[in-house]
Amino acid sequence: MFRTKRSGLVRRLWRSRLIPDTEGEDGNGQTSEELKAATYCLLKKLKERSLDTLLEAVESRGGMPSDCVMISRTELRLGGHVAPPQLLVCKLYRWSDLQHLAQLKPLCECKSFGVPDSPTVCCNPYHYSRLCGPESPPPPYSRLSPNEEHKPLDASMSPDVPKQSHWCNVAYWEHRTRVGRLYTVYEHSVSIFYDLPQGTGFCLGQLNLEHRSSTVQRTRGKIGYGILLSKESDGVWAYNRSEHPIFVNSPTLDVPNSRTLVVRKVMPGFSIKVFDYDRSCLLRHTTDTDLLDGPYDPNSVRISFAKGWGPCYSRQFITSCPCWLEILLNNHR
Repeated sequence: MFRTKRSGLVRRLWRSRLIPDTEGEDGNGQTSEELKAATYCLLKKLKERSLDTLLEAVESRGGMPSDCVMISRTELRLGGHVAPPQLLVCKLYRWSDLQHLAQLKPLCECKSFGVPDSPTVCCNPYHYSRLCGPESPPPPYSRLSPNEEHKPLDASMSPDVPKQSHWCNVAYWEHRTRVGRLYTVYEHSVSIFYDLPQGTGFCLGQLNLEHRSSTVQRTRGKIGYGILLSKESDGVWAYNRSEHPIFVNSPTLDVPNSRTLVVRKVMPGFSIKVFDYDRSCLLRHTTDTDLLDGPYDPNSVRISFAKGWGPCYSRQFITSCPCWLEILLNNHR
């Protein structure tokens, strides 16, 4: 029987979903048949070129740059509920337990970013991240003494960093050794990765260092697609594109006027505001310097790949982590 390319694309997209084709409910109140009906209703609205784009994004798991897949902002019937198109595709291809639109955040590169009232919406599931927040289980955290964590490690923390039209510099560390030069960021977003099929940014895989330990080599292999770091109107966001957790420490994630720091665990596919501009301005006026035991940089964010640190882990300080980043923010918004 003759089959069109369009029908083939639709079948491949249905087979690529996360939820297995089983009878009964999927645990969220929807049966497989209800999900299939809603999916085919959505895909029917897309042109062949859009189906191609969607399939490329799904099959590359976000590793290949992909265009937006725009569709009219209409809700689809899913069981006894209605679901926006972007919620349905993210549930299909990324998080089968996704429940609410408020759990999603469009990436800054997406046409749906910053335009919540647009008549069209992007339904490329890899143009969204899932928010760390009250709507999801709180990630584990640890509390640390700042006297070690806030000590500058070398010239990357000095005031001699070139003052240009950049918004941050990125330093890559392996334990206590900085590898490579500072990477200066001028664009509003930057990919930091070990291995990305296509794309530009800070490639950690190209940084050479003699006599790497086996621990560092294994951890470098887990960086994968890495993170997307973006400067947005409310602050700096980190999106975990890898297949392993990242761990984040920032002054604006901390408890004000406390001798402790908070380290947040960010799971794959999730994003977190690692630096809040408004909170930072408030901290500048309210921070009690008498509570600080050592040098303090209010514009530095630290991100460890795959390995956490603090009292809950065998690594007490980030300098014990095999692979980590130091994000040195320009203090101008």
